[in-house]
Amino acid sequence: MQRRSLGSSGTTVAALGLGCMGMSEFYGASDDAKSLELLARAVDLGIDFLDTADTYGLGHNERLLGDFLRRDGQALRRKLVIATKFGIVREAGKYERRIDNSPDYIRSACEASLRRLGVDTIDLYYCHRRNPETPIEETTGAMADLVLAGKVRQIGFSEISTDTLRRACAVHPVAAVQSEYSLWSREPEQGMLQACAELGVTFVAYSPLGRAFLTGTVHTEELPDGDFRKINPRFTGEAEAKNRRLVDALGRFSTARNLTNAQVALAWLLGKHEHVVPIPGTRRIAYLEQNVAAAEHRLSLAEIDELDRLFDPARVAGARYPAAGMVGIE
Repeated sequence: MQRRSLGSSGTTVAALGLGCMGMSEFYGASDDAKSLELLARAVDLGIDFLDTADTYGLGHNERLLGDFLRRDGQALRRKLVIATKFGIVREAGKYERRIDNSPDYIRSACEASLRRLGVDTIDLYYCHRRNPETPIEETTGAMADLVLAGKVRQIGFSEISTDTLRRACAVHPVAAVQSEYSLWSREPEQGMLQACAELGVTFVAYSPLGRAFLTGTVHTEELPDGDFRKINPRFTGEAEAKNRRLVDALGRFSTARNLTNAQVALAWLLGKHEHVVPIPGTRRIAYLEQNVAAAEHRLSLAEIDELDRLFDPARVAGARYPAAGMVGIE
């Protein structure tokens, strides 16, 4: 698989990473044994960039990755770049959250993540969401201290503004910004992608398949209890019907090229920007293998332009999160 830089430190990762959140929460019941099998297959296929966070399953996701890393000792650990995050504080069973970016919290959250992952150093440590009550310089300084202490190799931020990114970069090099980016979530094109390219920051695209809606395989009425997409504005009512028409058009585009919707959506991201690394998540090995195959497909500039027009942001209906999920997004 092609490789891409992670920040300006010389570290590289596979062009596609793996988002691990769904193995622990938000998408219905999961199976740890199957998740471990999928992680092993991902590594076999060349994926070496795994994304988690302390809030996913309230620590479960980090512990799951820790179990996986222990399977093959240091040999496996040396192959992988592990990214995790701090900042979202939730209670068990609740979607609502508060955001903590204070230095004391950052230090304690880092220690807890190191224990759950069973590692000495976190390769990429993100501030998951921004609390404006804590100056970004203070937050970045605390993260830089973790780098100096050898507990973290590189730092990143999620869902921040370009102004915040520039202020953070003035304190310490930022390796990555992670935000939602896909055919139906195009906000990063309004300046963030350009700022990252200018500053030598990798852009990590989460939910690159629109929480699977873009694949054409998801229907809200069939989702299991506990799946947060049931309360996502884009998956409900009139918005879902409008968005379904876009996905149907994507299906025709994909079928004409003997590709899946997911492969086209990922190839679109990889073809538009050399500094973007998508991290699609899945719990099925068959979908994982299809996603990886997308990294080898090249869309033409004309095809990318056609998809840009098809998914003009004005044609996408509904907010990308319910109100509670927008907390901490700049």
